Amino acid sequence: MDQDDDFPTEEFDAIILGTGLKECIISGLLSKNGKKVLQMDRNDYYGAESASLNLDQIKKTIGDETDSKVDDAAVGRSRDYCIDMCPKFIIGCGDLVKMLIHTGVTRYLEFKHVGGSYVFHTKKLYEVPVTPKTALMSGLLSMSARIRAPMFFKWVAAVDVNDPKTWDKCDLRKQTMGEIYKYWKLDENTRSFTGHAIALYTNDDYMNDVNETVPCIKRIQLYAFSLARYQESPYIYPLYGLGGLPEGFSRLSAVFGGVFMLRYNVAEVLYGGNGKVTGVKTDKGKVAKLKEGGVVVSDPSYFMNTMGSPKPKIRATGRVARWICILNHPVAGTSGKSSAQIILPYNQCKRKSDIYISVMGAGLAVAPKTPPNMYIATISSMVYTDDPKAELMMAYDVIAPCVKEFFFVRDTYQAANNPQEDSVFITSSMDATTHFQSASMEVQLIYKMITGSEVDLTAKPEDVNKED
Repeated sequence: MDQDDDFPTEEFDAIILGTGLKECIISGLLSKNGKKVLQMDRNDYYGAESASLNLDQIKKTIGDETDSKVDDAAVGRSRDYCIDMCPKFIIGCGDLVKMLIHTGVTRYLEFKHVGGSYVFHTKKLYEVPVTPKTALMSGLLSMSARIRAPMFFKWVAAVDVNDPKTWDKCDLRKQTMGEIYKYWKLDENTRSFTGHAIALYTNDDYMNDVNETVPCIKRIQLYAFSLARYQESPYIYPLYGLGGLPEGFSRLSAVFGGVFMLRYNVAEVLYGGNGKVTGVKTDKGKVAKLKEGGVVVSDPSYFMNTMGSPKPKIRATGRVARWICILNHPVAGTSGKSSAQIILPYNQCKRKSDIYISVMGAGLAVAPKTPPNMYIATISSMVYTDDPKAELMMAYDVIAPCVKEFFFVRDTYQAANNPQEDSVFITSSMDATTHFQSASMEVQLIYKMITGSEVDLTAKPEDVNKED
């Protein structure tokens, strides 16, 4: 709906503020579930921090680090780029894929597999070994680890978390993953890449939490199953950038009656005497109303001030830096792959958190094919000092030299309110990881809190179009 259209007068079951990926998935799921949904955004495009932009849009949004040094002719045409503001890959057999299939959003998108998955160790890149065969052959592992790791991965593949007979001498109900690693005599390096590059944990706390043992086993199995399906890596990616995902879920919402209003600034969120949200007011004084029991779902940017509430509804959680680099060469150590995920575990970087690098080329239709083929490599991580570039320089050295660079730091936020009290559901800022695991879990949690039902995850990942 454009600014010139009549402002809606009907009442809604849900008002969604923002068109980021999480907000659009929730909008699509609620609409498909029969809810009347209104989605608003201050921007004139879909995606928010999940948008995919061309070179000119990136320059306008965050500035260019290399304008004075590089002729744009060396980079190619702006329109030939689809650069993710928040790059992430989709694990092939994961929950997001099941949501895409369940909702039918796959009909709007085409996917290709990512070329490889790598982990940084002792200043080199290694393909992530997750099967007994790859572990046995991996230069990442010492000779003794090449014996222990294959035994461990073979055991994980055979585990049925519901059948103790498959657990060998381990007890998934009583032992932590740290204890299970110890039982299999895995060295520190194997534990590190297993936890961070395969199970995709962002820290090592999971190793000491018995409640994370079964989830960790499932994560390793998910990675292995996805790798078996897509062969070169466990990840897939939508052609022309991640911006297609929020657009696809927006289309789904529209098919089921969802109403969209771009270029509308929300000035205030309205509440009733019981503290429950009743609607939102624009900066032009227009009011969108909720039905009794209705909810507001929002990204954190709409609650940077109290927005009519007596106390803040979000709190800061840190800062994420993203360093977007245009390359005219594949990344060294990736065997010339046109796309890859690279994880630098925190203990290899001697810092508080992992560093992630996504590499994408013309094969994913996000960069020009003009010789030499161009690539987009984006470094992402939490940062902690006043010199964030210095914190990420180890990762920069992995992908250098770069033709053109864009660097920005964003504060991250999460909800500080109780949605059971005010019916306001605020998503967290996109994290630094280059996968969707935490985002998928958050969407499922919010959907269940709103509807009382689980998201339907019965779809089979093999129904996704698997392009070579």
